[in-house]
Amino acid sequence: MGLKGKLTAQVEMKAGGDLFHELFRHKPQQIPHISPTTIQGCDLHEGEWGNVGSVYFWKYTHDGKQQVAKDVIETIDDEKRSITFKVVEGDLMKLYKAFKGSFHVETHGGIDLVTWTLEYEKLNDDVEEPLSLLSFCIKLAKDIEAHHLKAA
Repeated sequence: MGLKGKLTAQVEMKAGGDLFHELFRHKPQQIPHISPTTIQGCDLHEGEWGNVGSVYFWKYTHDGKQQVAKDVIETIDDEKRSITFKVVEGDLMKLYKAFKGSFHVETHGGIDLVTWTLEYEKLNDDVEEPLSLLSFCIKLAKDIEAHHLKAA
């Protein structure tokens, strides 16, 4: 298999895709309160919340292990309700030469769908495809949805 790859998953968002995009765009620091078993912290290291070029530091639990990631917001498109994060430091960089995570929200037949995309370049052929990280993203989306449906 090649060292570069791309994984995609799509999740229906009954709570509304706008809500999902706005949370990541303007209030990511609230995500640990919404999904505490998944994300334990989101701190702003540089820039301003929700701006391209801003640097976030995440504390999260993946596969039962406490992990960290420092990422830069690479792109934001409010019309497409999309954000791309480029990981620049942290546990993922022990396995990947490059790693980006992005999502966008689209509406089909009145149903909002959140599409997660992970793009990566593994350090070597021994590194597994990040399927469990894609599952992590799906769980996070479902936690956000459940939180907002409960609050409504």
